[in-house]
Amino acid sequence: MQGHAVAVGIEALTTVLTVAGMGYFIASIIAARRFISSRRDAVASYAPGVSILKSLKGLDPGMLDAFRSHCKQDYTGEYELLFGVSSLEEPAVAAVRELQAEFPQHSIRLIECPERLGSNGKVSTLAQMAPHAQHEFLLVNDSDITVSPQYLTRVMAHFAPVEAKQLHQPPKTVGLVTALYRGRAHGTLGSTLESLTIATDFMPSVLMARMLEGGLRYGLGSTLAVSRDALTSIGGFEAIADQLADDYELGERIFKMGYGIALSGEVVETSVPAYDWRGFCDHQLRWLRTVRDARPGGYAGLIFTQGLSLALLNVIASGVSLVSLWLLALCFFLRLSLAMTVGAEVLGDHQVLPSLWLLPVRDLVATGLWVGGFASNTVVWRGEKFEVRRGRLHRSSQM
Repeated sequence: MQGHAVAVGIEALTTVLTVAGMGYFIASIIAARRFISSRRDAVASYAPGVSILKSLKGLDPGMLDAFRSHCKQDYTGEYELLFGVSSLEEPAVAAVRELQAEFPQHSIRLIECPERLGSNGKVSTLAQMAPHAQHEFLLVNDSDITVSPQYLTRVMAHFAPVEAKQLHQPPKTVGLVTALYRGRAHGTLGSTLESLTIATDFMPSVLMARMLEGGLRYGLGSTLAVSRDALTSIGGFEAIADQLADDYELGERIFKMGYGIALSGEVVETSVPAYDWRGFCDHQLRWLRTVRDARPGGYAGLIFTQGLSLALLNVIASGVSLVSLWLLALCFFLRLSLAMTVGAEVLGDHQVLPSLWLLPVRDLVATGLWVGGFASNTVVWRGEKFEVRRGRLHRSSQM
C-alpha cells in the first residue's frame, strides 16, 4: 500500500510539473511574439561616435571574417575598432594586422594590455583598453561575433534621447544596449547541441525574463554597448574584473544605478567551437553554475523549463497511461513550436530546423546537467578549474 501511494504521488507530481512546463512553453512563445512586434518599430536617426572594444585570446573559427563584418557597417556616425591583447605574441595579432591592411580607411588599433587586474582576463583587458577609446560610447562583443551592416545603426539608436510625452515620470536614460544571438555550429555533436541550446533554451529564457520583468536587467556578451556615464557610475570595468558572468554583472549594476537596459532588434551570430562531449558539458555546467550563483531562486525555477523531460518521466510514473501519452504529445508539440518561433523566426537560425530531431536528446541531457549544476561550485574555464562564490572566481583546490 505504501509503495502504491508513493507511485501515485510521483505520478501526480510529474503531471503537475508537466502542465507547468507546458505553461512555460506557451508563455515563452507569447514573449517571443511580443518581441517580434516591438522590433518592427522605426529606427531612430541617432548615430553617436562609438568605440568597439574586443579582448582577444587565441584564435576562434572564422575570427577574421567576424572582424571584417564590423568594418562593413552602414553607419553614418564615427566608429573605431580597438583590439586588446595581453601580449603582442598572441596568435590573434596577425589577424588584426591583416585587418588593418585590408581596411586602411578605418581606425583600427591594437593595444597591449599586460596587467592582470582580476581573475577575469577578458575584463582586465577591457579595463586597460577603455582609456584609449576616443568616443563617449563603448561597445564590447566577443571576438567570434559576426554582425550585419545595420548592426551599429540599430544598436546605437537606442541611446537616442526620449522625450517624456504624456508620461507621469521621465523615461529612464538607456545606459546599456544588448542583443540576442544565434550559434553557428562546427560539425561535432557537442557543437550542434550547444547551438541548439542557444536557440531553443537560452534565448527563450531571455525573452521570457524581458516580458516578466518589464525589460531586461542584465546584458548578453554578444553585445554590450554602454555609455561612459553609466560605466563610470559602477566603477568602470575594474569593478567586475573578478566576476565570471561579467556581461550579467555589467548590466545588473548599471540597472541598479537607475539606467535602462535595452534589447536591440538586431540579432548577431556567434561561432560555436567544435566541442567534444566533455567540452560541451563543461561549458554548460559553467553557465548553469554561474546562473545558480547569481540567481539561486531563478535557477531552481528552471525545473519548469524541463517540460519535455518531465512529460517523459510522467509517462513512466503513470505506467504509460493514455493521459500521460496525451500530455507528452501536447508538450512535444509546444516544445517544437517554441523552438521554431524563437530559433527560426526570432533569431533567423537556419540550423534549427535540420537539428530539431535532436531536441528530445538535448532536453534530456539539459535536465541531467541542470541536476548536476547543484553538485558543486566548480567550473572549468579555458582549461583551468575555478570555484564560483558570490559571482567571483577563485582558484579551485580540486585537481
